[in-house]
Amino acid sequence: MTERAPVLSVRGLSVRFLMPGGRRIAAVTDAHFDVAAGECLALIGESGCGKSVLASALLGLLPGNAQTTGGALLGDLDLLAADERTFARTVRGRMIGLVPQSPAAHLTPVRTIRSQLEETVAELTAVRGRAALRTAAEAAAERAAFPVDHLDHHPHELSGGLAQRAATALALVGDAPLLLADEPTTGLDRDLVDRTVDELRRHVDNGADGDGADRALLMITHDLAAAERIADRIAVMYAGRIVELADARDFFGTPGPRHPYSRGLLDALPDRAFAPIPGLPPELGALPEGCAFAARCDRATDDCAALPPLTATVACHHPHAALTEAADRA
Repeated sequence: MTERAPVLSVRGLSVRFLMPGGRRIAAVTDAHFDVAAGECLALIGESGCGKSVLASALLGLLPGNAQTTGGALLGDLDLLAADERTFARTVRGRMIGLVPQSPAAHLTPVRTIRSQLEETVAELTAVRGRAALRTAAEAAAERAAFPVDHLDHHPHELSGGLAQRAATALALVGDAPLLLADEPTTGLDRDLVDRTVDELRRHVDNGADGDGADRALLMITHDLAAAERIADRIAVMYAGRIVELADARDFFGTPGPRHPYSRGLLDALPDRAFAPIPGLPPELGALPEGCAFAARCDRATDDCAALPPLTATVACHHPHAALTEAADRA
């Protein structure tokens, strides 16, 4: 059987913000990755590393002082070359469903959650008629574990967790080929985290009606437990660059990540070493010429003064052993 084409293919995506005085902020640098049909790719990394900027670039939501280069193909459409009309009429909701990082900014404050869900169902599906729209809106709410008895509330009447679930319900309505979830578990307790990410996974695996359509999930998250639960692959971002791409089972299992930064992220977890990574990430407006992680890395040498390319799966001059290398030594 031939391998299916990726739902999303990103090649050389870079984002620069032009600041007063001619200063440039290198928010994303030379990102390369695919998200295959039926796959969940989890993009992880510390706050400020460029993950949400990358998401905004894919959705055409960057501010006016942003410059982008590279390509990002969603089917036959290059998202980086699309205009606002295309994003508004074709992409957002229909080709990309967004679970936003800040749901309060995406929910209309003067309308109930029910009315927003019904409007979205009417816009993105073939459902028509008042009773049918009401039923479909309630079904969409249930998919995201949003309580039906809160549908007639306005956004300001919801807790942060309920607002997050309302935003998730809206994102799932269109059954878009690509679901982009930017911190989808913010404000949720552990049980709701598991339920939410499981529903996102079901969207990818089967679609709302089990139709097996080609769908993919790009999940941006700080929650490594959520990533481990549903991700097929892990992409690690540091200082605007993707520094590792790994199979999720290898990443969270044995021998673990290859990049020292990725290892540090796992070692900082309470159920592991609970040891924070020393130091702080560099400013994106003043990145070093070489490896951006070298100042925090106990494996750094003089070689790290040169920028390491992303070769195969890791961008590091001194990566930890790969699975095959570890097996050879066993």
